[in-house]
Amino acid sequence: MSKLYLIPTPIGNLEDITLRALRLLKEVDIVLAEDTRTTKKLFSHYEITTHLAAFHMHNEHKVLDKWMVRLKKGESIALVSDAGTPAISDPGFLLVRECIKEGIEVDCLPGATAFVPALVNSGLPSEKFIFEGFLPVKKGRQTRLKLLAEEEKTMIFYESPHRIVKTLTQFCEYFGKERLVSISREISKMFEETKRGTMLEVLQYFEEKKPKGEFVIIVAGK
Repeated sequence: MSKLYLIPTPIGNLEDITLRALRLLKEVDIVLAEDTRTTKKLFSHYEITTHLAAFHMHNEHKVLDKWMVRLKKGESIALVSDAGTPAISDPGFLLVRECIKEGIEVDCLPGATAFVPALVNSGLPSEKFIFEGFLPVKKGRQTRLKLLAEEEKTMIFYESPHRIVKTLTQFCEYFGKERLVSISREISKMFEETKRGTMLEVLQYFEEKKPKGEFVIIVAGK
């Protein structure tokens, strides 16, 4: 039966995956992975032998039609990202949109997503929030920061280790040095860490300590 499954995978600890996700990864006809090398580690751990194929931001436009043909023929396909839920700052949107357009059923499983534990663990208001993901690297970045400086809801950002200090420096400029922030990195891994404080305090901390891992930044609203 034609069906696309969006399956969250662990963001760190390999035990953070549901029994249903493991069953479906074994049952589907093929698994599309952001990086097959990363997904092979998960497959090896759980003895999954389903065929893997690459589906990432650099090829998703080129291979979209190919996988739609397979789905229309009645195959079941699972889509996974390197970590977390597909289509959250990862490839997946194009494939989901096309499936909906063609009347192919889409089923997104609940599971790991990095920003949820970071938000809940931050101590900042979580009843209302906005998810920004990765800010534009160059074009439109300053314009976006100016708009977000007036945002009253808690804000969530993703950032890489080599840009975290630059981003926090800009946050100090646009949001203010006293704005509260919580930063979580290496969530569910051995060296998991959450640093909370004012924007300036957290900036100074990561200026002194070499940033490592993927970062989730939770910023208090205005």
